[in-house]
Amino acid sequence: QPGAELSPRELSLRFLPMLCGVTAQMLEEGSTLLRRMEICVAEAEKRNGKNTVNMQETFTVYLVETRPMDAVAEGRNQAPDSLWRRYSEFELLRNYLLVTYPYIVVPPLPEKRAEFVWHKLSADNMDPDFVERRRVGLENFLLRVASHPVLSNDKILHHFLIEEHGWKEVVYETGFQAKADSRLRALSATFRVRNPDKRFMEMKHYSDELQSHTSQLLRARARVADRLYGVYKVHGNYGRVFSEWSAMEKEMGDGLQSAGHHMDAYAASIDDILEEEEHYADQLKEYLFYAEALRAVCRKHELTQFEFEMASQELVSKKQQHEELSTGIVRTFSFKGMTNKLFGQEAPEQREARLKLLEDLIAEGEEDVQEKTVECGEHVERAWVDMHRFKEQKDKDLREALINYAVMQISMCKKGIQMWSNAKECFLKM
Repeated sequence: QPGAELSPRELSLRFLPMLCGVTAQMLEEGSTLLRRMEICVAEAEKRNGKNTVNMQETFTVYLVETRPMDAVAEGRNQAPDSLWRRYSEFELLRNYLLVTYPYIVVPPLPEKRAEFVWHKLSADNMDPDFVERRRVGLENFLLRVASHPVLSNDKILHHFLIEEHGWKEVVYETGFQAKADSRLRALSATFRVRNPDKRFMEMKHYSDELQSHTSQLLRARARVADRLYGVYKVHGNYGRVFSEWSAMEKEMGDGLQSAGHHMDAYAASIDDILEEEEHYADQLKEYLFYAEALRAVCRKHELTQFEFEMASQELVSKKQQHEELSTGIVRTFSFKGMTNKLFGQEAPEQREARLKLLEDLIAEGEEDVQEKTVECGEHVERAWVDMHRFKEQKDKDLREALINYAVMQISMCKKGIQMWSNAKECFLKM
């Protein structure tokens, strides 16, 4: 009988064969949505309206466009279907996915307010440059979800992309909010689970380290960008000095003035350079936020494991009570056993009724343990598959982002060398 003589981990292994098809099922959910539909967030627009408490507010909406991929492949110039979504609707979609697919590392949304920026760049969430970067991030979120082998086939995602009205009602009708785990339960499980899977403990530690190193990298980048901004802008002083100097020189005047123009252009170029650099920073920020999604999967494992262990302990306790009642031998101290010694044994009818109740509770407990075992095993199996997928994606994306960042820095340095080469030519002609 489950739970009688097996430890929680042994009991998990006993039911593991029931889960052998989980991996195949995850990979055979069908072709991803991105292969069937072209998706983009085409533009952002600022609007005014009233919020839930009837107060005037300014907000940004984003135009989501979709088009069947077969129309694109055939070269048909078909107008895309389009609808407007607020950032809060993207949040609602992601929250639904987090609750519905707790074993998946759900792609993060771009930041709601700018963090880790160099101080000359506006952190206002209504700033046009920030809104544009967030538009790119929201499109990336949809492309991530639409290319996932499981998430991409969710019906709610389809509603989000093609149904402008009534979408929220459809989400709430799923009852996903009632299924959400409370932070208190998750925290309790973290500290009280006895046999967590070592792989998930290591993955949770890794997610903490990933977030720490990524945030340190972003802070260092922001400081470097801030100093670089100052260095470039100071070159404008060269331009001013050369221009003023040229006014008092006859033979050297043209050369000094030309060099000054090059310096001014160099000083002004830093604004565009660092705004471009923010796009590379956003690619790193995505994995800063991915770290929390990774931890969410690990916390869910702790919770399912904890619930399984509690159900197993409860089943063992009920069986022990049944054995003590049926044999009359009390192995552990209990208040009930002490009262029986003081006031005598209970009547046979009462004893039989208690035995029958305990047998019913044991049967329910065995069923509960079996369900928790399957739930815990499914989460472990599915989560590990998705974590492996995430790791491959992460390695590829971060390698590409860091290489592109290095290429951009090299290009920036080459432009600096070219500027000074041009200035040198100007000096040679004096």
